[in-house]
Amino acid sequence: MMNRRHFNKILVGSVALSFAACSSITSVSLPKDKKRVVVVGGGFGGATAAKYLKKFSPETEVILIEQNKEYYTCPFSNTVIAGINDIDYIKHDYKTLESKYKIKVIHEKVKKVDGATNSVILANGDVIPYHRAIVSPGIDFKYEKGYVEGSEQFAPHAYKAGAQTTLLREQLEGMQDGGTFVMVAPANPFRCPPGPYERVSLVAHYLKTHKPNSKIIILDQKNKFSKQGLFQEGWENLYRDMIEWRSAEFGGKVLSVDPEKLELTTEDEVVKADVLNYIPAQKAGKLAFDSGLTEGDWCPVNTKTFESRLVKNVHVIGDASIATKMPKSGFSASSQGKIAALQITRLLNDKPVVNPPKLANTCYSLIAPNYGITVAAVYEAHEDGIRTVPKAGGLSPMGADPSFRALEAEYAVGWYQNQTADMFK
Repeated sequence: MMNRRHFNKILVGSVALSFAACSSITSVSLPKDKKRVVVVGGGFGGATAAKYLKKFSPETEVILIEQNKEYYTCPFSNTVIAGINDIDYIKHDYKTLESKYKIKVIHEKVKKVDGATNSVILANGDVIPYHRAIVSPGIDFKYEKGYVEGSEQFAPHAYKAGAQTTLLREQLEGMQDGGTFVMVAPANPFRCPPGPYERVSLVAHYLKTHKPNSKIIILDQKNKFSKQGLFQEGWENLYRDMIEWRSAEFGGKVLSVDPEKLELTTEDEVVKADVLNYIPAQKAGKLAFDSGLTEGDWCPVNTKTFESRLVKNVHVIGDASIATKMPKSGFSASSQGKIAALQITRLLNDKPVVNPPKLANTCYSLIAPNYGITVAAVYEAHEDGIRTVPKAGGLSPMGADPSFRALEAEYAVGWYQNQTADMFK
């Protein structure tokens, strides 16, 4: 295992017109004396990319467009669902990016990134041209099997943090002792592969503490999952028979769901839930489709620069991009944001791109507040895709003692604090 404190250091560690009255502006000309990069999406990928663009190239005009004034992170949202932290713990804003880094932040919805005109078109009609754009559109859901738009009010997915996080927490708090919490875990690929299993772990911690006669059923649309051995070892150590995992092959495959009745039909039976956490299959965010950035469900990119293979001068980072072997995770998005910022800075200055760029991912999961596990990896981007660097990174060992797991949990908290500070401070 490499030292976590050093692992996160593996990577490269004003506007001429006032936008205060942006709603009255229909078009903003490109500046004559500097380059402009417009970043769309203010999450792990977009916020990091905007910040590092200004760090690498202070003279570049950077505009960050994010619809919401506050951002709630999916990492550590499971601790909110389980009552370990409150919702403010995962809430962040963009004030420091504006004041310290002189990034212009616009809180508007984006209608389309138009590669034909090199401009971002806002839903209010404003048009903002760019020399380069970075798009971090996140994910949307595939509504199917009876889970349709609106079903999340009955069976929350809580896979976009914020209101859904609070709703699932409230449902869990309202469940009677002896009730059944049912999770449907999606097929690959999806955002944060260990996320559903961390959630189940922390829900089990909550139930063990407050409603010990309850049980959890996972209906998995896969036959295996990320860090499976480590999770199942933790479940056996801490929760015994409270958690039942059913693989797709052995009773987990969902044929249909009735979100209002909280009922699921599998190949074997009808499963009734008291609380239903249905996580649908996923695809790139709608903006990616509207902007012509998708091929199938996701966005193909040149993995050396993350420039779209379909739309010139637009770089796609984060969960929406096809960046295998990197998982769709917050740290991956942040890592990609830094590389995109570095390569764009070089391209704007007519310099050769870094070849091959190195990227990284580290993923902590809490099985209980004092029980953590982790996986970490280092990558290189080559012409034929992203490759894992052999013998770099690591996985928590099986059979570790409680003090080791407690230290991993401490590292997880430190990772979150450092990661969000790297994005927003």
